[in-house]
Amino acid sequence: MTDFAQLLPHDEHNAQLEANVHPPHWSNPTPSGRYNLVVIGAGTAGLVAAAGAAGLGAKVALIERSLMGGDCLNVGCVPSKGVISAARAAAAVRNAREFGVEAPENVNVNFAAAMQRMRRLRARISPNDSAQRFQDLGIDVFFGQARFQDSNTVDVNGVSLTFKRAVIATGARAAAPPIPGLDAVDYLTNETLFSLTACPRRLGVIGAGPIGCEMAQAFAQLGSEVLLVESEHGILPREDRDAAEIVQQAITRAGVKLLCCGRNLTLNNENGIRLTVDSHGQSYDQPVDQLLVSVGRAPNIDDLNLDAVGVEHHKKGVVVNDRLQTTNPRIYAAGDVCSPYQFTHAADFMARIVIQNALFKGRAKSSSLVIPWCTYTSPEIAHVGFYEQQAAEKGIAIDTFLQEFADVDRAILDGQENGFVKVHVKKGTDHIVGATIVAHHAGDMISEITLAMTHGLGLKKIGGTIHPYPTQAEAIRRVGDQFNRTRLTPFVKSLFHKWLAWTR
Repeated sequence: MTDFAQLLPHDEHNAQLEANVHPPHWSNPTPSGRYNLVVIGAGTAGLVAAAGAAGLGAKVALIERSLMGGDCLNVGCVPSKGVISAARAAAAVRNAREFGVEAPENVNVNFAAAMQRMRRLRARISPNDSAQRFQDLGIDVFFGQARFQDSNTVDVNGVSLTFKRAVIATGARAAAPPIPGLDAVDYLTNETLFSLTACPRRLGVIGAGPIGCEMAQAFAQLGSEVLLVESEHGILPREDRDAAEIVQQAITRAGVKLLCCGRNLTLNNENGIRLTVDSHGQSYDQPVDQLLVSVGRAPNIDDLNLDAVGVEHHKKGVVVNDRLQTTNPRIYAAGDVCSPYQFTHAADFMARIVIQNALFKGRAKSSSLVIPWCTYTSPEIAHVGFYEQQAAEKGIAIDTFLQEFADVDRAILDGQENGFVKVHVKKGTDHIVGATIVAHHAGDMISEITLAMTHGLGLKKIGGTIHPYPTQAEAIRRVGDQFNRTRLTPFVKSLFHKWLAWTR
């Protein structure tokens, strides 16, 4: 096997993964003529752009220097959710007595087996992103470093590919934040975390964003003593504060020790990894066995020779217009390399815009996308549209409707009543401008509201839609009911009373 850090340990499952996403004996094809589209990067954006264009009859080349599938398959969505599913299973056993189920008080987690399961399932999913599959779609798949030569040509390992249009879909990577002493210690990022085969007895996590919170809670449920350090107050600083507070309580109940408002953070490797930080007026000196750094991202653009082809870029990535066109009109970009929304599903739909605009002179705009997202803690936080503060900053007056799960029958029966559905509408209307859901399956539930926002369906129609009983999604319908009750003004109510009295 090739020594990709993402493909450790060397076992049959990672061997299967490599055989699909970077076959060791792959021979790059010989280019024949100009390509309609050259796609650089085989993560989600690149794969969707390549497959979509080829499916419409375009001649396509796809270039990848590392592993096809990108972060999502190899070091992101897929492995993290595999770990989280194991952690949730362990937590469910620990909580079984609350439901009258006799279970041992001490739950023994076989961490190595849980990680092996993750690797096995990741390998099982990998044929979807495989070199063979894309070759079978009629795409020329090249492994190697892409480098622009001019506005018509890109070089791959000394071979020149000419193109009519190109798309940069190289994604982003973990980057080291400026923490004193970080360069002197061995630390993990999302790119190496999933290679662990033994559960760290003590795990330090720097950064309480989505990755930090997900992994802090999961590893605590799997048996680690977890220390979570965040420079801002609380966790998930970009999320709705009421929602983040519920998740914060949940992860601390799982055993995570949170040091927020962290100041003067330093690291050293004396007798292992030591972490010193000030939090809320106290100083802490904590030894940890492993350290996960979950802050900082950098775009993968260093070796593309973008300046030579007039593609503007900065430390956050490639600059694009609303149609995902770079400052070179022949070159487009999609996904994490150019987007503030670093989500797989956002990259997917950005790639679809690129296909329309690059190949067919379309006018599709990325600003028209309604993009939901979810943090997969327990409970989950899902969001779409504006937060209250964002609406205020844009001068949009809103009404907010809230349904707590403490009053939803299914959530009570599931023992999952800590959460809510919060929906913001344009004041005086039922036009939805944003929503947040805190629930154990919030990521599934947010799609109903995303559908409504995408297609102009308001809260009135949601309130008039029958939902199965009992489900937690009924909370969304109840928010619609709340809006509909606001239409029953005192004047309208008086008219109803007069009519009903007259018709008795």
